[in-house]
Amino acid sequence: MSITVPTQQLRRDIITKVRRAVVKLGSYVLTTPSWKLDRKVFVDITRSIAHLAQSRGIQSVIVTSGAVATGMGKLGFKERPRALAQEQAAAAVGQIGLMALYERLFARHGMNVGQMLLTHGDLRDRKRFLTIRDAMESLLELGVVPIINENDSVVVDEIKFGDNDYLSSLVTNVAQADLLIILTDIDGVYDKDPHAAPDARLIQLIQDVDTRIEQLAGAAHSTISRGGMASKIKAAKTAALFGVPTIIANGKQPGILLDIFSAKQVGTLILPKENKLTSRKHWIAFTLKPQGIIQVDAGAEAAMVGKGRSLLPSGIVGVKGTFGPGEAVSCCTSSGHEFARGITAYSSEDIEKIKGLKTSQIQNVLGRCPCPEVIHRDDLVILKDL
Repeated sequence: MSITVPTQQLRRDIITKVRRAVVKLGSYVLTTPSWKLDRKVFVDITRSIAHLAQSRGIQSVIVTSGAVATGMGKLGFKERPRALAQEQAAAAVGQIGLMALYERLFARHGMNVGQMLLTHGDLRDRKRFLTIRDAMESLLELGVVPIINENDSVVVDEIKFGDNDYLSSLVTNVAQADLLIILTDIDGVYDKDPHAAPDARLIQLIQDVDTRIEQLAGAAHSTISRGGMASKIKAAKTAALFGVPTIIANGKQPGILLDIFSAKQVGTLILPKENKLTSRKHWIAFTLKPQGIIQVDAGAEAAMVGKGRSLLPSGIVGVKGTFGPGEAVSCCTSSGHEFARGITAYSSEDIEKIKGLKTSQIQNVLGRCPCPEVIHRDDLVILKDL
């Protein structure tokens, strides 16, 4: 576990390079104990983002929670609904008030906002992913603040992100951001549960999110939010692999964004990986959901992992699941250990026919050979590197 005390210079070096930030706001930050929108927090956050934009040219993309929580308060729910239809209803009711407040408060500073409601399906499709990126870029170039939320009023499990921490980590890729800021209701990551241990100490710097750091985060316990510190650590790890640092801090603290951009020692700073993934490989590893499994022999695994080779049909020993060309799959050993993920050029049906064969035999078996590789190395991510 890598936990050290950061230097002021380290923070300053990171912050001075930031030109675009993703700011994730959790339900507990944005709402009161009675599940009403906390206007003091909204005023502070919108004022700070406007100030940073107008005085330093820093662009912000907001990933907001709060729609379901707001709807819960209006509909009289005491805890997050378990029935999907009721959760969707709460989101539909709450989203209106949520966006209206953002629009009204940013207008005070002469800024416009743009709403983007997303599902996992929107980012899973590469064409739609790039379309969303272009739209977000246009909004930012026009001086508009993009405000992103999961489309909870229509989402189903198959296209659900799960929580907005995960969504915010994916948005760092979409937005090509320099920093991810996750604002929650505590000061950052602690060495113990601060709610249970009075002697818990804030960890100011995490150089690498390893297993022990993930264990420190613990499990989520909440009546209105889906995530917890564990999901925030996971989001930070995902962003780090795209080369983006993360700061987890207390969104209830007045002026927190200005403190962060003044390089003050607030919250927990999580450093990025030096060997970051490309945008496309980050998308393959973290945005796509595997639709099946390709089992390979030891020789193919060694070539893919150790030599950066593509997956050829000769190294395939089995196929599980039903999928088409262009879909994401897991690459596993014969014992079931997943070691890579990638985009297959062939369907599961065709792979079953050509497994174990040489590339030169594909044409004879299928009557065509669209690609010599089942998974090209440019479409392959080795998981041990993550």
